[in-house]
Amino acid sequence: MPKLTINGKEIEVAQGTTVLQACEEAGYEIPRFCYHERLSIAGNCRMCLVEMERSPKPIASCAMPAGDGMVIHTDTPLVKKAREGVLEFLLINHPLDCPICDEGGECELQDQTMAYGRGTNRFDENKRAVTDKYIGPLIKTIMTRCIHCTRCIRFSEEVAGTTELGAIYRGENMQITSYLEQAMESELQGNVIDLCPVGALTSRPYAFEARSWELIKTESVDVMDAVGSNIRVDARGRKVMRILPRNHDAVNEEWISDKTRFAYDGLLNNRLDRPYVKKDGKLVEASWAEAFAAIKTAVSDLKGEEIAGLVGDLNEMEGMYAFRELLRGLGSDRIEGRQDGAALETKVRASYLFNSGIDGIEEADFCLLVGTNPRYEAAILNARILKGTRHLGLKVANIGPAHDLTYKVEQAGDDAAILADILAGKHELAKKLETAKRPMIILGQGALRRPDGAQILKTAHDIAEKFGLVTDEWNGFNVLHQAAARVGAMDLGLTAKGGVSAIMDDAKDGKLKAVFLLGVDEVDTSPLADCFTVYIGSHGDHGVRHADVILPSAAYTEKPGIYINTEGRVQMGERSVFPPGDAREDWTIFRALSEQIGKILPFDNREQLLKALVSELPHLDEIDRLPKSAWGAFGEEGDVARGPIAPIIHDHYQTNPIARSSETMAECSAVKRQRTEATGTHG
Repeated sequence: MPKLTINGKEIEVAQGTTVLQACEEAGYEIPRFCYHERLSIAGNCRMCLVEMERSPKPIASCAMPAGDGMVIHTDTPLVKKAREGVLEFLLINHPLDCPICDEGGECELQDQTMAYGRGTNRFDENKRAVTDKYIGPLIKTIMTRCIHCTRCIRFSEEVAGTTELGAIYRGENMQITSYLEQAMESELQGNVIDLCPVGALTSRPYAFEARSWELIKTESVDVMDAVGSNIRVDARGRKVMRILPRNHDAVNEEWISDKTRFAYDGLLNNRLDRPYVKKDGKLVEASWAEAFAAIKTAVSDLKGEEIAGLVGDLNEMEGMYAFRELLRGLGSDRIEGRQDGAALETKVRASYLFNSGIDGIEEADFCLLVGTNPRYEAAILNARILKGTRHLGLKVANIGPAHDLTYKVEQAGDDAAILADILAGKHELAKKLETAKRPMIILGQGALRRPDGAQILKTAHDIAEKFGLVTDEWNGFNVLHQAAARVGAMDLGLTAKGGVSAIMDDAKDGKLKAVFLLGVDEVDTSPLADCFTVYIGSHGDHGVRHADVILPSAAYTEKPGIYINTEGRVQMGERSVFPPGDAREDWTIFRALSEQIGKILPFDNREQLLKALVSELPHLDEIDRLPKSAWGAFGEEGDVARGPIAPIIHDHYQTNPIARSSETMAECSAVKRQRTEATGTHG
């Protein structure tokens, strides 16, 4: 390993470390604009210049590998003069519109000019002007501010996997744009806003809405998919103003999907902010007491087998636990958390987790996708697969519909029975699984919700055992969920015999007299038309169509809660704003309702609830750890039927009630639909 001296301090660094990284390891800050830790090196801003002995001129530290015996200086007059010169040149054409720029207070150029600039500019020529580019409904461009760092271009290609941005012309006339100024269609495009070191790329929905210092910043967890991306919710008063990523190397690195970032305007639209009770065939506003009285009247004479409950996709652990305990108090154990009908089991926890971990994708050398489209189901996870294919030698094969996943995929065919052929050794993928050192399989909900989903689960289990996907050091059997609440619901045992379809059939046949819907908006509720239905949720979406009583609850930004992501990683979300009107946290609703119907739940506050919850599920105490779940037998014996695997997502931007209530997501959906119709492609 090379040893070098930095400002008189000797330091030893790993082979391949750059001078910039070595300086930071030694504790010296090096300014930069184009360099970013997760992107390739461009070396075009020259802000990171440092002095190296025996070099005739300053060197770009981001592009220079650290060598043995190097002597580096970061604070000499030559370095100071070089940085001042770079900033002076950058500011020749940069507009002085900081007072109206959304980056004001968060601008790298602004900060570095204050720290390293001359304070004056010797140029008085006219500044150049560049026309703003339209690159979609999410990103606002003010291209006169652009300093040509090319971070956005490199991100689009290397992380998002879509070569949508590029540079035209040369030198001072260079401009960043999309092809023919079309809207970007990457599900990760909003991350270029964070990457841009100036105000050239800013958030279009957030433009001129607030200043950073006005906002209350709360660390939380995303629920738009099952990845569990770490986020920061910025709010002013009772309104969420923006959502930004938090760094978590094992989960989302420092990226978030566009749905995570921009769907927040749906938190205020279509909201339920007071209880409703159906009278004379119409829902009318009511007090909490009236709503509880209506529920008590309806369920007081019912037997436990005449009551059932369904759980939606966005719920936290506390609410689901209190919901289960309330229904158990009413004598019912028929609670279903698999809203999509997937054939998941609860007896072996490893059977429904992404066991290798999201960052474990970087350790795998072969990945078999089965019935999943990670680009739409988990865009952040898809970026990890792209990273593996680009830099780490990962090979990917797919069983199911062919999709543009942003990386090279061997398409095996859209036939679930290929799994049986692999298990029998009759398919060429069997040899690839056998020869791989660390193979993994990613089983999607599209495969598991088929009528033979239980047989597919068993076949995937047997493939994992036969081809060495599960060892003492490695578990390559992975289930990719699309719903943030699904793993938590499985941990709580919220699975009913026959699933959602059996509950709906019994409700239609009159066997069920009352059904409780906890944030259930992705199923057809028409069979509940003649059944007493209670909807508990934050939005007036699909689930309220046949509701007899509506109880308004808090959205994920309006309550603290425990969420378990697709890996089984336990994470904590925090309240950033308070719910509107009379809406309340889910567990408080069930606690108050239990008292009204005479089945009082054994907790009076969240601390007592958490204590009861952790006593049942001790792993909830292990915050932010990747679990290592015991392997075992699961699935059902039987043949996997020949036939295609239907995709579970048809519109990435309209997958939950918050997203469907978002005007921004509606605009993205419209742009995507227009491009699909124009090109005849379907992603």
